[in-house]
Amino acid sequence: MSATPPPLLIVVSGMSGSGKSVALRTLEDLGFYCVDNLPADLLPSFVRSVAEADESPGKLAVGIDVRNRHSDLARIPDWLSAVGAMGMDPRLVFFDTEDAVLLRRYADTRRRHPLSQLGLVLADAISLERQVLRPLRQIADVVIDTSALNVHQLRRQVITEFGLGGEESLSLLFESFAYRRGLPPGADFVFDARVLPNPHWDPALRPLSGRDAAVRDFLERDPEVAAYADGVAAFLDRWLPGMQSGTRSYATIAFGCTGGRHRSVYLAERLAEHCRARGWAEVAVHHRELD
Repeated sequence: MSATPPPLLIVVSGMSGSGKSVALRTLEDLGFYCVDNLPADLLPSFVRSVAEADESPGKLAVGIDVRNRHSDLARIPDWLSAVGAMGMDPRLVFFDTEDAVLLRRYADTRRRHPLSQLGLVLADAISLERQVLRPLRQIADVVIDTSALNVHQLRRQVITEFGLGGEESLSLLFESFAYRRGLPPGADFVFDARVLPNPHWDPALRPLSGRDAAVRDFLERDPEVAAYADGVAAFLDRWLPGMQSGTRSYATIAFGCTGGRHRSVYLAERLAEHCRARGWAEVAVHHRELD
């Protein structure tokens, strides 16, 4: 009789903008209990607490990166050893990306780098981050270079790396976007949500997003929204199964609205949930203007 493998702990680290959040969401979709930006010194106590819970998950994933105190990052090897002594199988996965690609991604998303608070220009912040994280990269069990990967390919690599998914499954990505910033590249289906009522014009709803209950309630009170969502669901149920083949591994379904915060976000979340309920195993959601 073969021994039962120990519970798996994946520590996700790497450069800001390299796809760590996509990796954590992928692991969460695959049944991992995920925590992002965990203070590194809490790793052993966090693992112990979760392991002792009545309904302890068998798979954990935590994000630890440059947002931590830099002095704590140097002690990661000790804390990984402590976790291993508890009976876990810890693996450090480092996500890396070329500097030129990181600069382009930050320009596209207009995000702030975590080290920009030090008054550094973006290129210098990336250089300092690479220097701080170099010891983690050197001890990583797996290094994944995402320079040439899109969201689908990154998800597939995470799944393949840990043997967590079938080779023939079709990965679905539901993406929301703002038309004023252009269509998302590589979308297989694009649906225009601008025909639906806009929560933006309600001052109480404007600062929220389609992930918030108040916005969902606003949209679901309108029968046109239900008809729209049901129509898209019927379309996907009819045509997505035919896209499964040995040569195609993913499909992107995009929803656009004016600002990319309310209607498109709501529809992406709703249709992703619909597909999960229909038995699709690999379903991810990406909100371009929020994420």
